[in-house]
Amino acid sequence: MKIGIVSDSHEQRHHLQAALQVLSKAGVEAVVHCGDVGDDLGMFDELAGIGVPVFFVWGNMDHPSPRWKAYLRDIGLDWPNGPLQLELDDKKIAVFHGHEPGFKRVLRSSGFDFILCGHSHERSLEEHNGTILINPGALHRTPVKSVAVLDTQTRVCHFFDLEGNPLPIPEPTT
Repeated sequence: MKIGIVSDSHEQRHHLQAALQVLSKAGVEAVVHCGDVGDDLGMFDELAGIGVPVFFVWGNMDHPSPRWKAYLRDIGLDWPNGPLQLELDDKKIAVFHGHEPGFKRVLRSSGFDFILCGHSHERSLEEHNGTILINPGALHRTPVKSVAVLDTQTRVCHFFDLEGNPLPIPEPTT
């Protein structure tokens, strides 16, 4: 299964639209947004409109209003209550923004095949005790805006800029 990963869009709708177009062309079967979506409900319309399952978490700069719950439900998005634990393609996937207190503990636990996060605005690909940690980079406040595409079967992750050009795999920092 190919999973598209984005993060830190910070209400930059045109960047999110470009990112989703790149992911769509890559043939992703699901999209994960790792937080800091922004406070513009139109961002969620963009996510819901891609036509594949979408999962997201709140970031430290998100200020979700409880009034949004019904709206998100109506457009087919689930309201996250903290980090997510997903099972896609028989793989265990944790999704964090990256600022949460339990993030480092889960990273050390090796209870997941993949951990997806954002927050740093820097793309990264690391392995910790057999768990692959992926940060797709950011769609705002970074010189190169980027997304990631993870193939859960091959465990290979590719990074792309918003024009669909491949980006080099970041050097591990472990």
